Amino acid sequence: MLETSARLLRLLSLLQMHRDWTGGQLADELEITPRTVRRDVEKLRSLGYPVNAAPGVAGGYRLGAGSELPPLLLDDDEAVAVAVGLRTAASGSSVVGIEESSLRALAKLDQVLPPALRRRVGAVHAYTVPVPGSGPEVDAEALSTIAGACRDRVELRFGYGTHDGVRSRRVVEPHRMVHLYGRWYLVAFDQTREDWRTFRVDRITSRLAQGRRCPRREPPDADLAAYVMRQVSATRGRYRARVRLHGSKTALQPRVPGYFGTLTEIDEHCCLLEVAAGWMGGLAVQVASIGVDFTVLEPPEFAEEVRALAVRFGAAARATDDAAAPAADDGASR
Repeated sequence: MLETSARLLRLLSLLQMHRDWTGGQLADELEITPRTVRRDVEKLRSLGYPVNAAPGVAGGYRLGAGSELPPLLLDDDEAVAVAVGLRTAASGSSVVGIEESSLRALAKLDQVLPPALRRRVGAVHAYTVPVPGSGPEVDAEALSTIAGACRDRVELRFGYGTHDGVRSRRVVEPHRMVHLYGRWYLVAFDQTREDWRTFRVDRITSRLAQGRRCPRREPPDADLAAYVMRQVSATRGRYRARVRLHGSKTALQPRVPGYFGTLTEIDEHCCLLEVAAGWMGGLAVQVASIGVDFTVLEPPEFAEEVRALAVRFGAAARATDDAAAPAADDGASR
């Protein structure tokens, strides 16, 4: 049988699994009596842990949320994951003020980590090269407010500025946030436009205000990350093109990232690809990298770019062959 202090820690660990435990189940796990379980639960409550209890056959014990944050118990892998996450946040984040908070939390965690776990965390930090975030800064309170509104399904009202400087007031039904390319995006149903829209959080120009409850709506796409990628690409897309790919949609869909373009089936042998990008040459290279024959439908400028690149690539291939030919001859003569 465990000593009292060790038993309390083990009981707390079981309750933190976020499930209901009957008194009998806890007694079996800890090899004690149900009466001792009740006494230990009272001790945890006296230490500030809000242990909820429901009577009856379907009742049991569950750790609830309290008014203050009591100490948490983490296993080895959880402790390493939290420490690595804090180090990553402290090394440069687009969320304003989170670096200092992360460093304070990391200092507290590092102080109590066993030497073996501290070495694991240190190894990850020492052999990882961080890439500074290039995205615009956003306010942590704004992210928290938006996340809460998504969870509770309540309206959000805010001022918003588009990429070309147009400002407007928006009333939206928030659904989810997506972190992409160093930026935070809110996917929401815009009540004024009566359609789904994507908003960059850093372009919100006023304090967020919550409103009434929202109806439940089907999201614009099952894959919200791909949806936001397409929306962002379309916004950045100075050039648009339509291309016939010589392959079925089923075969080619895995080769076409959701952010790149939209595939529409023409028949069992061909499909239509609609794409947008900020650079015509890059657009041509991306289409060619899909790996199948294709025909440019529009615009004519894109077809001209493909022809010019074909000539350039052909010349580069011939020059490469010519440069390699003498070396091959020298090897044959020896």
